[in-house]
Amino acid sequence: MRGTQQARPVDFGAERVSPAEKTRRVAAVFDAVAERYGLMNDLMSLGCHRLFKRAAVEMARLRPGKRVLDLAGGTGDVAALAARQVGGTGHVVLADVNAAMLEAGRERLLNRGHANVRFAQANAEALPFDEGTFDTVLVAFGVRNFADQPASLKEMARVLVPGGAVVVLEFSTVANPLLAPGYAAFKASWPWLGRLVAGSAAPYRYLVESIDRHPRQEAFRDMMLAADFGDVTYHNLAAGAAAIHRGFKR
Repeated sequence: MRGTQQARPVDFGAERVSPAEKTRRVAAVFDAVAERYGLMNDLMSLGCHRLFKRAAVEMARLRPGKRVLDLAGGTGDVAALAARQVGGTGHVVLADVNAAMLEAGRERLLNRGHANVRFAQANAEALPFDEGTFDTVLVAFGVRNFADQPASLKEMARVLVPGGAVVVLEFSTVANPLLAPGYAAFKASWPWLGRLVAGSAAPYRYLVESIDRHPRQEAFRDMMLAADFGDVTYHNLAAGAAAIHRGFKR
């Protein structure tokens, strides 16, 4: 197992905490939201998260027989899409640090007959896989929750074959000054929705704060370049409310 968390403080929403404390608190957030995770995603994205995930998987250009890591895979939306594309000769590993989310994904995918999906509880900064295990790594709406994003990107590069692709879908920054205020107001409603639908506002307040502190598109591209990925590009979705970054291991 590779990777270590650094002692330097990191963002947990609006707070600065140690990486270990962020890992603990993020686990508590997803313990709280696991049961209503899919429903809240639909409400917070007006259903668009499904289209965004499909676009990310399409950008990965998966083919039958390929080996895919769906990191921070949660309840398995991306793993299910990838599993169909790699077929019975390939496989997908759905990995998540949170046991409740992983169990929800396992139950959902096995019930739907995805026999080529495996499951692993794993920390993104210390992945329990050998070098060159995967052809593709996918991360959808998870990287901003990692305690050490540069370390997690280096781990993604380590477990990829040379030339393997990483595709990261994440909430991002709306650059259009006419649209940004409306998006900010919409995000501000998420804690209220969380209290109404899931019974707690606090996890969704963190999610809003984590989006606001996630690196802008250009900064995250530079972070990927520093982690040994080349040909890194990004594509904005919904005017930059989300973005897909793609790079290839050098």
